Amino acid sequence: MDGTLIDSEPYWIAAETELAARFGVTWTHADGLGLVGNPLTLSAQILRERGVDLPDEEIVEFLLGRVSEQVRAHVPWQEDARLLLEACVEAGVPCALVTMSYTRLADAFLESVPGAFSVVVTGDRVSRGKPDPEAYLSAASELGVDIEACVAIEDSPSGVGSAWSSGARTVAVRRLVAIEPREGLSRVRSLDAWDLDSLSRVAGGEVIDELGADR
Repeated sequence: MDGTLIDSEPYWIAAETELAARFGVTWTHADGLGLVGNPLTLSAQILRERGVDLPDEEIVEFLLGRVSEQVRAHVPWQEDARLLLEACVEAGVPCALVTMSYTRLADAFLESVPGAFSVVVTGDRVSRGKPDPEAYLSAASELGVDIEACVAIEDSPSGVGSAWSSGARTVAVRRLVAIEPREGLSRVRSLDAWDLDSLSRVAGGEVIDELGADR
């Protein structure tokens, strides 16, 4: 969700910066990028270690509250992903949302796409967050399909690691952070030219790497 479907990372970084400032902690854009795709519990731990003197649960609650408010006010779509999602929904392709954001934030986003996702797996529903494959394996199980039959689209190293290690055919979109090459991993600069045929090709085993040596 965050980064792949919606450009919510600026919301997260702004919330982190606001919270850090309350405790006199300097928090840079690069610090925020370092948390992209991580489980919220890990982000809270890092902020606490940097000097945010609150329990992890309170840090998570603050960040979730701020970002959920902003997503409800305005969903910052990644337009390329939105068009591909709409094509999948119109074609009747079962879709799962696999996000390390918690249900509270996922629900705020889902209000804008009612019925688009057959399955939703959130960070507060798994015992091991990304890059562990648990979330993707759970999604495939709830969809009633083999994970090898799924195409996963991700934009962060931890998300890519989760999807790739689950056995899903994985497409990494280069958004904010670099994506290292992996065997069998497709990497693209955007989803602008992607359609159902592109997904079918990847589902069939084709690897599409537009980045080459460029991460």
